[in-house]
Amino acid sequence: MSVSYAVDVAALLLLGANETMIVAAASAWAQCTFRTQARSALHRTLFSMASLVLTVKLAGWVYTLLGGTIIGPGYNLISIPKPLVGAATTYFLFNTVLVATAIGLSARQSIPRVWNENFLWSAPSYFVGAGAAAIAATVIAHGGYWWASLAAAPLYLTYRTYKVYMGRIQDQQRHVAQVSDLHLATIEALALAIDAKDQTAQSHIRRVQVYAAGLARALGMPENEIQGVKTAALLHDIGKLAVPEHILSKPGPLTQEEFQKIRIHPQVGAEIISGVPFPYPVAPLILSHHERWDGKGYPSGLRGDEIPLGARILSVVDYFDALMSERPYHKAMSLEAAMGLLRQEASRALDPRVVQTFIDRYPALAAEAEASQEPARKLTRVPTTAPTAAPAVGLVDETSAAARTNVFQDIALAHREIYALYEIAQAMGSSLGVSDTMALISSKLSNIVPFSCCALFLYNEESETLRCRFATGVESDVIQQLTIRNGHGLTGWVARNRRPLVNARPSTDLEAAGVASDRTSLHSALVCPLLFNERFIGTISVYHSEVAVYTDDHRRLLDRISEQAAAVIYNSMVFEQTQEDSLTDPLTSLPNTRFMFMHLTRELSRAERLKSEVSLLVMDLDNFKEINDTYGHHVGDRALRDVAGVLRTGIRPYDICVRYAGDEFIVVLSGCNGEEAERKRLELQRAVDALQFEPRPGKMLPLAISVGAAVFPHDGDSYETLLATADSRMYRDKTRRKRESGSAESPRSAPPPLSDGDLVRAAIGVL
Repeated sequence: MSVSYAVDVAALLLLGANETMIVAAASAWAQCTFRTQARSALHRTLFSMASLVLTVKLAGWVYTLLGGTIIGPGYNLISIPKPLVGAATTYFLFNTVLVATAIGLSARQSIPRVWNENFLWSAPSYFVGAGAAAIAATVIAHGGYWWASLAAAPLYLTYRTYKVYMGRIQDQQRHVAQVSDLHLATIEALALAIDAKDQTAQSHIRRVQVYAAGLARALGMPENEIQGVKTAALLHDIGKLAVPEHILSKPGPLTQEEFQKIRIHPQVGAEIISGVPFPYPVAPLILSHHERWDGKGYPSGLRGDEIPLGARILSVVDYFDALMSERPYHKAMSLEAAMGLLRQEASRALDPRVVQTFIDRYPALAAEAEASQEPARKLTRVPTTAPTAAPAVGLVDETSAAARTNVFQDIALAHREIYALYEIAQAMGSSLGVSDTMALISSKLSNIVPFSCCALFLYNEESETLRCRFATGVESDVIQQLTIRNGHGLTGWVARNRRPLVNARPSTDLEAAGVASDRTSLHSALVCPLLFNERFIGTISVYHSEVAVYTDDHRRLLDRISEQAAAVIYNSMVFEQTQEDSLTDPLTSLPNTRFMFMHLTRELSRAERLKSEVSLLVMDLDNFKEINDTYGHHVGDRALRDVAGVLRTGIRPYDICVRYAGDEFIVVLSGCNGEEAERKRLELQRAVDALQFEPRPGKMLPLAISVGAAVFPHDGDSYETLLATADSRMYRDKTRRKRESGSAESPRSAPPPLSDGDLVRAAIGVL
C-alpha cells in the first residue's frame, strides 16, 4: 500500500490514462530515488517506471471499456463501482505479475510462488486505495481543489496508521531475522567446532557448504530449500560425535564392526537435528546423505529420486571433497583423478545429473570456496603481539575473529593430542625392542611436541652412567655417542633430581660427555625422566634448533608420554637382556650352541642359494681335564676364557666363534673354501700355542687346541654331517699332536669315551 497508488488512480479518474502515465512515471522515479536504503540501479528504475506506465495505460483502457468516464461536476457516483473495480483489479494483477516475474527470473525462483507469497496478500489494499482515490476525485470535482486538503487529512492519518503498523511488523520481522541469524550462528559455531575436531579435514564442511549451495542454485532449487541445503551441509557430519575417534582416524581398512559403527552417524545426526524447528528441511538431508543412487547406501537403502535432491547434492560434494583431502586412509587425489571417480560413480552411487552439473560448475564453485576461506587465512596471520602504533579502525573485530580462529585451532590441537597419545599407546604395544619402541614413539611424538632431534638415554646402575640407546633427527649421530655420568649435564641432572628440564642448553650434555659443544646447532632441550615403579631407568630428551621453543604444555605432554613409555621401555630392556642371555654363553660371553645352530642354518641356506662355501672348525682344548684336576675348576674356567679371547680376535668380524660345550669351540667361516679353512686352522692353533697361561703365580702352563675342519658342500650338505666330519678330523688331529709331542698316552685304537660335546650332540639328535 502506498500513497502513490492512490494518486495514480485519482489522476486516472480526473485526467485520463494518457496524462496519468506521466504522473505514474514521475511517481516511480521518485520512489526509486528518494528515501530508499540503497540507490536503485538504472535498469531497476527504468523497469519500475515502464511497468507503472504500462499498468496505468491498461487499467485506464479497462476503466473506459467498462463505461467509466472522467469525473467532473455533476458526475454520477452510482455508475463508478464497476469500472473502478475493473481498473483496480487490472492494476493489481498486471503490476504485481510484472514485478513477480522480474524477481522470479533474477532470483531463479518459481514465479507463481513469488507472486503468491509476496503480492497476493496486498490485494485488498488496492481496492481500498481505489475507493479512497474515487472519493478524493469526486470531492475535488464538485468542491474544488481546496476540498482536497480536507479529504487528504483522513487519508494521511490512515496511511500513517498503516505505516506505524507496518513498521512494527517490520521490527518483529527484523527481530525474528536476528534470532534466526543467532540460531544459525550458533549452529555454525557448533559445526565449525566439530570440523576443527577432525585433524585431517580442516575446513571440510565450509567447502562442502559452498559447493552444495552453489550446486543447489544451479539446479533451480527454491531459496528456502537452498538455505536448508546450506544448513545441512554445515551439520551433515554432526552424527560423528557418536563414532570413536580411533575409528574415524584409522589409517587402514575398517573391520565389519567398525564400519557398522560408522554407518550410524547419519541417523544420529538426523535425530540430533530433528529437535530443532528449522523452517526448511534439514534432518531428512542429513539422514540421506549416504544413500546411493543404485539403492545400496545406508541407512534406508533409498534409490534414485526417492533420495531428496538436497541429500543427493550433499553426497556428490562430500564425496568429491573427501577425495581431494588428505585422509588417514588415502592420500589427496589430483583434480583430474577426483573428477574421473565422480564420472565413474555417476548412475552408481551418485545422481548423474547432479554430477554433471557439479563438473560443469566446478571452476566457479572452487573460486567461491577459495574466497570464503581467504578471510580465515588472513586472520591466522594476525600478529600475536600488539602493535605499538595507534590501532587501525576495525582492529578489535579482527582480533576477536582471530581469537575465534585460534579457539578452533585449540580444539584441533586438543583432539590431535588425544589421538597422538592413543597412537603412541597402540604403537608401544606392538614392539619388543628398545630401538623399535623408540622409533615408533618418536614418529608419533612429532605430531604434538616439535623437535629437531629425539633421544633415549638408559641408566646403568653399576657404572652410574646414562648411555644414549636411540637418537633420530638432526645431529643424531653425535647424540648417539654420548655417555653421561649421573649428576652431570642436563640428562644427569634429571637423573639425580627426577624432574624435567625445559628449554635448557643441549650443549651442556655434550660438554658433560667430553664432546666439543661447538659441534651442535641445537639450542633448546626438553628432558623428562623415565620412572618405572619408582625406579629411575632413563630419560627421554627432545632438542630443537631454535631458542626457547618449549612450553609447560610441551612438558606436560612429554611427561604424559614418559609415564606410558617407562613400563614399555623397561619391558623392552628385560626382553633384550633375556634374549641376549638365551643366545650367549655366560662364562666366555661367546655365542652359545643355540645361536650357532640358528646362524649355521641361515649360512648354509644362503650358501646353497648362492653356490658358495661355508667352513666349520671344531676345536677341543688339549689336556683340559688335567688342568681342572690339578688346579681346580675356577682355573679351568679362566683358561677357557683366555682361549675364547684368542679365538674371538683371530676371526673375521662377520664370522662367529661359539663355545660348543665344555672345552669345545666351533668357528663358522662364511664363504671360506678348504684351503682357507686349513690356513685358518693352523693360524688359530699357533695363536693358542703362543698364549701364556699362568694357573698360579710363577707357574706358566702351555695351552693347545686340536682342530678339525669340514667344508660345505664338499663334506656334507647338513650341519649334522658337517659337525660329525669336523669332529672326526679334530680327534685325528688330537691323536697326531699327541704322537708328535711324545705323549705317554698311546693313540686310540677304539673310539674315545664320550666328551661333553658328544653328550650335547647326542641330546640334540634325540631332540
